Amino acid sequence: MVFIHDTKQALDAAIHLVNTLPGFDGQDTLQTPADLDDYLVVNPYTGVMKRDADEVAAVRGIRSRLRQLWDVDRVGAVPLVNEMLRDGSALPRLVIHDGYDWHIHATSDDAPLSTRILVEAAMAFVDVIRADEYDRVRVCSADDCESVYIDYSKNGSKRYCDTGNCGNRMNVNAYRLRKARESA
Repeated sequence: MVFIHDTKQALDAAIHLVNTLPGFDGQDTLQTPADLDDYLVVNPYTGVMKRDADEVAAVRGIRSRLRQLWDVDRVGAVPLVNEMLRDGSALPRLVIHDGYDWHIHATSDDAPLSTRILVEAAMAFVDVIRADEYDRVRVCSADDCESVYIDYSKNGSKRYCDTGNCGNRMNVNAYRLRKARESA
């Protein structure tokens, strides 16, 4: 599955943000301005950033809204995405900056960071919905993991996230189970 650069970047940023929620390891990894800085190093955004406790709280506050996108099908995602766009007062415009070719921003650069993240994620999900690729929006298949991902693989066969080494862990578990059955 191939999406344009800004769509994939926004999808990856949404995945990363949702996966800061407590997961299989029970840790919430977005609690401080330093945690937000770490997130922003991997997922750069333009515009005003305060990088303070209030901004951390606001960004933390959108995680559950984004997570809902992994709990619905394509049709169920539409009202969620539309609500995010409406709440962010989205007004798409073409921009070019920082070495990126023309792409879409749908909020002003002085909108709160949490609004910009939410709206950019919603715009990316618009592309997923329009491309009829929503079946690639997935939750990890590991028994002990709730992390989310989008399957970008060519054949759409990815089953595990990249957050907790889940694929390897599940393969080892299956191997051990097979060996235990063989020796019993």
